[in-house]
Amino acid sequence: MIGAMAYNVAVLASQPAPTSARGTAARERLLRRPRDQQQRRVRALAHAREQGIPSAHLSGRSHPDPDDLDQAMLAALDRHHADLVVTAGYLKKIGPAVLDAYAGRIINVHPALLPRHGGQGMYGRRVHESVLAGGDSVSGATVHLVTADYDEGPAIARRQVPVLSGDDPDTLAARVLQAEHLLLPAVVQALALGIAPKPSAQRPTAGLT
Repeated sequence: MIGAMAYNVAVLASQPAPTSARGTAARERLLRRPRDQQQRRVRALAHAREQGIPSAHLSGRSHPDPDDLDQAMLAALDRHHADLVVTAGYLKKIGPAVLDAYAGRIINVHPALLPRHGGQGMYGRRVHESVLAGGDSVSGATVHLVTADYDEGPAIARRQVPVLSGDDPDTLAARVLQAEHLLLPAVVQALALGIAPKPSAQRPTAGLT
């Protein structure tokens, strides 16, 4: 609730499977990951149910046909009168039916300052490796509108963090994650109150820093 007005936020979440692994330790992590991911999904659903938050498992497993999944997701969002859709680590493209029905009301947080270090395949550790390889002096988080293409929607807000001389992808990721945890809730609250800056396709706003 925001004041006396209900504002319904739907959160789409998933855990990606690693695409490659090198070395014994990495292979062991790869073997462990499916169970870890399943446990995280179960915890997310369990938490929602414990808090009385409506939840559902919708995926390629429950709906192998992409069009069926798109329609099932749209039906779930409509059924719960979602005002805003937030993708939290949701790496799949959202279907055209949902994109059309909720145009301008789907947001994502990306762990870099878009438009740099975005696009297909740019998630998780890869983003921070790209930032370091590019010699950037700052990184951060960007909240943007979701469109049909990865990370190409207009930016709403961003929060910068420094890239330090001794950073590796893990230390940088930890610092950026803190920025994400501050930025995303602030944007959601601002949108609910109707005070968020208007999206800009040219330049991310520096608001909510």
